Parts: sequence; structure tokens; C-alpha cells
Amino acid sequence: MDDKINFIVYCIEEYKNAKGMDGKSVIDLFSRYHVIDYIRDYYEALHTTGRQYIVDDIGTYIESRNSSLSLKKTGEA
Repeated sequence: MDDKINFIVYCIEEYKNAKGMDGKSVIDLFSRYHVIDYIRDYYEALHTTGRQYIVDDIGTYIESRNSSLSLKKTGEA
């Protein structure tokens, strides 16, 4: 398996465990907010950090995407 794919799987598992979610819910969340693309794009920086940083960073990314999407839906952006 490719290193990036292994890392994406690692991120999914770590986020799932940290948030107490099941795998399908994490995949749905990651798909909705394009988190896998984010992980792939920032692999070089992310894979050198620790588990907690990765979970926090993904959470921050999702929150920022959620805010951005909410603003677009209400016409404020």
C-alpha cells in the first residue's frame, strides 16, 4: 500500500477513536468535508506530527469547512 493511503487510514482510525465514532460515520463526515483530499494535500506536513495534533487539526479543518458551507447556504459569503 502507498504511504499516503496508509496515513489516511491511520487518520481515519485515530479520529474515529478520539471522537468515539464508528467507521461509517467518520467516512461520511470526511467525505462531506473533503477531509481525505485535505490529508492527501498536506500529507508532507501532517505525517510528521503526533496523533493528537492530527485529530485536532482535522477537527479544526472540519469546523472551518462547516462554517464556510453554512455561510454559503445563508448567502452571507
